[in-house]
Amino acid sequence: MAPPLSVFKDEAKLDINYIPRRLPHREKEHRLLMEFFNFLLQSPGKMSQRVIVTGEVGTGKTALAQRFGADITSETAKKGVNFRYVHVNCREYRGKFFLIMQHALATFRPTFPKRGYSAEELLKTLMQVLDEENAYIILTLDEADALIEREGSETVYKLTRLQEIRTGEPQRMSLIFIMRDLKAIEKLDASSRSTMQQNVIRLEKYQKSQLIDILTERVSMAFAPSTVAEDVVSLIAELGVTENGNARFAIELLWRAGKYADAENLGSVTPECVRKAVSSIIPTLRKSDLASLGLHEKLFLLGAARFFKENQNAYASLSEVEQIYAVVCEEFGEQPHSHTQLWKYVQFFSALGILKTEVTATSTRGRATRISLPSISAYELEKELSATLEKRRK
Repeated sequence: MAPPLSVFKDEAKLDINYIPRRLPHREKEHRLLMEFFNFLLQSPGKMSQRVIVTGEVGTGKTALAQRFGADITSETAKKGVNFRYVHVNCREYRGKFFLIMQHALATFRPTFPKRGYSAEELLKTLMQVLDEENAYIILTLDEADALIEREGSETVYKLTRLQEIRTGEPQRMSLIFIMRDLKAIEKLDASSRSTMQQNVIRLEKYQKSQLIDILTERVSMAFAPSTVAEDVVSLIAELGVTENGNARFAIELLWRAGKYADAENLGSVTPECVRKAVSSIIPTLRKSDLASLGLHEKLFLLGAARFFKENQNAYASLSEVEQIYAVVCEEFGEQPHSHTQLWKYVQFFSALGILKTEVTATSTRGRATRISLPSISAYELEKELSATLEKRRK
């Protein structure tokens, strides 16, 4: 018996550590970084640079810095410049300057002793090594908030004013600070703040259309052809928007949905796979929440759950759900409520985060509202509601 076919062709392309060749909607910021550090290509040693990259979780700060790091390394190599890009996550090293310097120095001297030196001595040694090898470095301090919180102004001052104690020597070290916001800088003294805030690149939250572009590229790299439909990508993008435009969350959700598809040997990623994936990350609904709903709220929600369970569509029109709701009402011996009342139910469930509504343009009527069940398994919701309603009927 042949093994089931996977929806994936290369799931490593969805790994958090994978950095694609192109970063959709971060091209402008990438060009700006290349411009800030262009001196490394034209006149290395003549100057150094300090840049802050800031933005919320999932806005691509780390990916941008690492893509830039790989590209500037490639460009300097073409020019014959001895250059290293070193990326350190400060939180991984508990914000300790000593451990961060140890990591940076190990890039050049892997066997350098790990004991017997202070952070300041390691920094001094690093600069000596750079001089000896006629080398240059960009040290990127990811989650620099952790370093600032632990070490304060003195360490930042030493790093940013390093060149002042090397008067007449080539400027060999530049810095990139990555942080979620600039509040951490307010804890520094005025002189440290002034040296850090010269160049700030702010990454805005991704919008839905931008997340769709990002996810579409990852789908083409990671999945077999025709295994992920456009409306599935759209559904995941919507969920990413609800998590503050978090591209990292959206990509992980895409991967999890693929895993659910493979586990059930479906051959494609369905909207239900997405719902199962997101409910495994963010439990959205408790049984007590369902128990507190009114009878027709339960009947309407059961109709929506059945629609999405029985269809591979990620979206439904209100009239489609309304038709199944009418069937459910007949099943339980109830008279259906009016269209106006059902619209109020949709608004109510949208406010609770159970359903989501989106206004779209149509060719015939201009604009229409479509409904999705983004974050709850339609199968589980239908099962719970049916059980609850059966108990009431008995």
